[in-house]
Amino acid sequence: MNTIWSECVQGAKTLYYSRKLRFGDLFAEQFKKLLKLDGRRKLKILEIGCGPGALAGELRRWYPKADICGLDRDSNFINFARAHEEGINFIEGDATALPFNDDTFDVTISYTVSEHIEPDKFYGEQLRVLKQGGTCIVLSTRKTVYVNAPCLDEQESERIFWEKVKNCDDTMEKYGIGRYHMSEAELPAAMEKYGFKNIETGFAAVALTPDNPQIPEELACNMINEQRQTALDALSSVMNSMPGQITAAEVEEMVGITNKKYDARIAQYIRGEKQWDTAVSVIMSVRGTK
Repeated sequence: MNTIWSECVQGAKTLYYSRKLRFGDLFAEQFKKLLKLDGRRKLKILEIGCGPGALAGELRRWYPKADICGLDRDSNFINFARAHEEGINFIEGDATALPFNDDTFDVTISYTVSEHIEPDKFYGEQLRVLKQGGTCIVLSTRKTVYVNAPCLDEQESERIFWEKVKNCDDTMEKYGIGRYHMSEAELPAAMEKYGFKNIETGFAAVALTPDNPQIPEELACNMINEQRQTALDALSSVMNSMPGQITAAEVEEMVGITNKKYDARIAQYIRGEKQWDTAVSVIMSVRGTK
């Protein structure tokens, strides 16, 4: 059982709810244009590093004829995915040694995975399991813009807490997070280097702005609460990755502050007090064929 990522890096709820927003109905057409998949065919699609299953679930809705498999090495993610997304085969496995025969899939797809895996193994295994003429799609968040509502600004006690965490935290180095990050030019070059052809790139912009009048109330509240969940999961990861260095009392205090701040932001939204806080992500797509 491997639970390092879900317990020490990003929690299942963080990844699930953030990806549900990013790949939700507001932005689905952008991604479908980038993927360029034929929904009339019964495609066999493998999502590598599927996490808790949010993108795989959207793929199933976008391509109802497809046979979709989601793979991740984190047991907590796979269990969460199985409980929240139906009609998908979720399996525990390693992206560097895919448990599939050669020439099995029409499509492989990943989101924010390539930066954590040695590229020879990452692309080599996908090239192996894809059918001739199959498609490899790598999605990667490239740029982000965050503008907080004033009520969410960091308090002095939070600043002190996170400064202490920073001085104790070796998570990035210990687990090789982002070790193989590539620039926007390096990503397509790598895909070509490791055997793919007909390389194409594209970009999608996702803007999560609760006060935008085009956003329904439920979705706007979901945007705010997704940020809350991310903050709470980050505190849980601190406890799991730094035992003995950060106390439960310190984390409990931060949880209380976090919930109070996001309760205040929800209340502002309900009262119609516009803050125009926003989270904007630019997501790159690199697409190649075997």
